Amino acid sequence: MTESERSGTVYVEPIRYRMTLMQRLWPVFPAYVMAGVATPVLGLYTGLMQTAAGIVLGLLVLATMSHRHGIALTPSAAIVYGWGRRSIPWSRIQGVQVESALGERAVVLYEEGGRRTRLRAPSSTPFVGRDSAFEEKFHTIGEWWLAHRGPDWAPARPPGWWVGPAPSSGHPATPPAG
Repeated sequence: MTESERSGTVYVEPIRYRMTLMQRLWPVFPAYVMAGVATPVLGLYTGLMQTAAGIVLGLLVLATMSHRHGIALTPSAAIVYGWGRRSIPWSRIQGVQVESALGERAVVLYEEGGRRTRLRAPSSTPFVGRDSAFEEKFHTIGEWWLAHRGPDWAPARPPGWWVGPAPSSGHPATPPAG
């Protein structure tokens, strides 16, 4: 019997969602194509060739470093990973929604005070960056928020700059049940 079992504490393994390999590589793909096309042309100019190789190498490093981008769901907070790390307590989150921009669908966390955090993962773009489990991941994040936000959670007043209608009895950013 482990210590956590004796004390009655249950350890919950965090759920982690990250960008897929194709989502990380697709933004730098045009640079690889350009380098492949330019290699025979720039072969005569070694200085330009070295510059092009440096740019491609730099983009490759950026693409591999972005493997951390995503979110971890813990019982106390949503931990957002980007170039840094930020912990958002579930009790401070006011809603979880999907937003679309230029064909990309991404999960957005709405926080007290009006801050919105657009997650890099999970996300889904047509064709190359499509995530077949996107809807399931979105609902999992929403369910974790509903389950872990605490019994004292209440919708916050809209920020002072809010010009839209007041929230109704059901909060507009609440994910669909089920």
